[in-house]
Amino acid sequence: MRIAVIGGGPGGLYFAALAKQLSPHWEITVWERNAADDTFGFGVVFSDETLDGIAQADPEVYAAMSAEFARWSDIDVRYRGQVLTSGGHGFAALGRKRLLQILQERCAALGVDVRYRTPAPSAAELAADHDLVVASDGVRSQTRGAHAEAFGPDLDQRRCRYMWLATDKVFEAFTFIVAERDFGTLQVHAYPFDDTRSTFIVEIDEDSWRRAGFDAFAARDLPPGADDEDSIRRCEEILAEHLDGHRLIPNGSRWISFTTVRNRAWRHENIVLLGDAAHTAHFSIGSGTKLAMEDALALAACLHEHPDVPGALAAYEAERKPVVESTQRAAQASLEWFENVGRYTGQEPLQFAFNLLTRSRRVTYDNLRVRDEAFTGAVDTWHQEHQDRRHDLRVDPRDEAAPPMFRPFRLGGVRLRNRVVVPPIALYSASRDGVPGDVELVHLSTQAVGGSGLVIAGMTAVSADGRAGSGCPGLYTDPQEAAWRRITDFVRRQSDTPLGIQLTHAGRRAEGQPLVAASALPWDAASATPREATRADMDGMARDFVAAARRADRAGFDVIELQYGHGHVMSGFLSPLTNTRTDAYGGSPANRMRFPLEVLRQVRDVWPVAKALIVRISATDWADGGIGEADLVELCRALADAGADAVDVSTGEVVAHERPRFGRSYQTPYADLVRNTVGVPVITVGAISTYDDVNSLILAGRADLCAVGRAQLHDPLWTLHAAAAQRYAGPAAPWPAYWKPGSSRPPSARTDRVPPRLQLLREAPAPVHQRWLPPSPATAALHSTLV
Repeated sequence: MRIAVIGGGPGGLYFAALAKQLSPHWEITVWERNAADDTFGFGVVFSDETLDGIAQADPEVYAAMSAEFARWSDIDVRYRGQVLTSGGHGFAALGRKRLLQILQERCAALGVDVRYRTPAPSAAELAADHDLVVASDGVRSQTRGAHAEAFGPDLDQRRCRYMWLATDKVFEAFTFIVAERDFGTLQVHAYPFDDTRSTFIVEIDEDSWRRAGFDAFAARDLPPGADDEDSIRRCEEILAEHLDGHRLIPNGSRWISFTTVRNRAWRHENIVLLGDAAHTAHFSIGSGTKLAMEDALALAACLHEHPDVPGALAAYEAERKPVVESTQRAAQASLEWFENVGRYTGQEPLQFAFNLLTRSRRVTYDNLRVRDEAFTGAVDTWHQEHQDRRHDLRVDPRDEAAPPMFRPFRLGGVRLRNRVVVPPIALYSASRDGVPGDVELVHLSTQAVGGSGLVIAGMTAVSADGRAGSGCPGLYTDPQEAAWRRITDFVRRQSDTPLGIQLTHAGRRAEGQPLVAASALPWDAASATPREATRADMDGMARDFVAAARRADRAGFDVIELQYGHGHVMSGFLSPLTNTRTDAYGGSPANRMRFPLEVLRQVRDVWPVAKALIVRISATDWADGGIGEADLVELCRALADAGADAVDVSTGEVVAHERPRFGRSYQTPYADLVRNTVGVPVITVGAISTYDDVNSLILAGRADLCAVGRAQLHDPLWTLHAAAAQRYAGPAAPWPAYWKPGSSRPPSARTDRVPPRLQLLREAPAPVHQRWLPPSPATAALHSTLV
């Protein structure tokens, strides 16, 4: 086997060493255009998981690395004059230059041919006379560019600027500095990597970067490899209080923008991408070097396990791509959090630190509590006291230690005992003239006794022509109103859980003819074309919404939700993709909002102040040309001004050609934007299925309420079971008397077994707080002498 490796960075060298170790007879050549001692960047950070893999794959490399690691477990957040510390995380860092030396020495010992200062031939040339070409040629990979049609690259350049530096100040922990200045907010990601230096990455959003004057420095024509000295000195001035007289150390340092690299495919014939050539993940969640070395291990293993190159490359891509995509999702969440850090600088220090630590959704309330119970407890205490003051709610003394999800909330005039909402769920069972029946009764009553703070009946039409399907219920006739009253009366006899109902007109998504919508645009090619709503149509729909709201009040509902999303008629007015009108109700965002706001105000006028009114929206259309962030913020401000007590932030279902990015709590960033920009209470919804996520989102201030849908269809007692799992038995999760014996978790297999003691001497638990405290020069000199 003849293997060519393009790029002698950590990923390429580690792959070459592992492959040669597994198959000493293979001929492996590495081309590296720089000298052996050239390096860019400073320290690299590794997780315990990655280090375990290195230790198993190559003990010699691991031993050499671990002998020089800087190790610590704390994260410091420096914000508003405070240093907030969370422990128990576990980090190991090493200088990039030293890491390269270790890998270079290992390759030399194994007989790998590494050619420094030698540009590689093209991948196509190498592929002609090698069995395999490994392209580890970095984020600006020439191999990827030359075969773009095969790899299908997607290069997403982000809007923050950052500069990679070092400092001779040795930080004791992974340190996030958030500096608020007159030009905006600037953040630093810093960590130690040896006895004398720390990596120091300065990051700032584009607008603040310009206001700070950095754009004038960056505009100068610097030669390749030169440092932006003026910007570096300016950073030293801005961050002087954190540098304590120490200097910033450049290495070809200048302002750049981060590019997230994704590829449709990682392999083409006998050419394969590795490391940054295949993918990148934002530096705020870890090191690209870590990912590249994990790639190297997987590729070497797959070549060893499979009899031919095509099979090995297919296995490598199948194994690594899901892992990398998961990391990239977390990195994207972290990247976007830092892009919008100014959104959170109004938060109190404890909540801000918790929000920062949980930004990627990989660290959550539960595992942060396991890592550092004291820190999480402090945030809990602050949140409990803050919420009591904010909502003027008297908290039951038994609830002082309640998890965040079991803290009360005031929604309009309605007090909710906890933060969990059963969202509107379409049951499609009201086939007799839209009259709800036993299915709705069973569903709502079961959910009401299941422990949630609010239960909302789903997709209820305000008129016969507004039903989305023959099974959708309505609230526009006396029999429908009476049927709903029968259901709410029954539920009230079982539970005091507030009940809500979603009111809607399905517009072009309605069933039957004639359809009416904001514009004469069909849902898709197979759908009927609606007629554009006239002023008379709009007046009629407004009357229908008002009449339905009055009926909802008489039927005993505490909350109404107006459906202004998901492609229904009001959504059709709001989205530029579905509203092509040329009158006063189309065109600008203000015009597109005009009719939905008219209806909201009219409904607000008749809906009791002692009850609550929610508006559900689609925060994005998941399609080019749809609603943007500025439109969303403007809309939610207008909704709040028109009388909405909260906004239920969903997304999509507006156009048939949407391309949503599904994932865990994937719609929460939009709720976060609305809550922390507009200030209106929000409900977040979408792929939220664990109580740990609910606690995390509430405590971080990304949402006020969490709607848990499919998980509650799977388990209608989801909220009560979440309370039992957290050993919470307070008034925010009341079990019905007839189910009270089941309020404790039942024993499972082998829970009656009591394990014996098998250790003569117990191991002391690892300290929660571990700082990097390198030896003093005198101590180091003494140690060297003794050795």
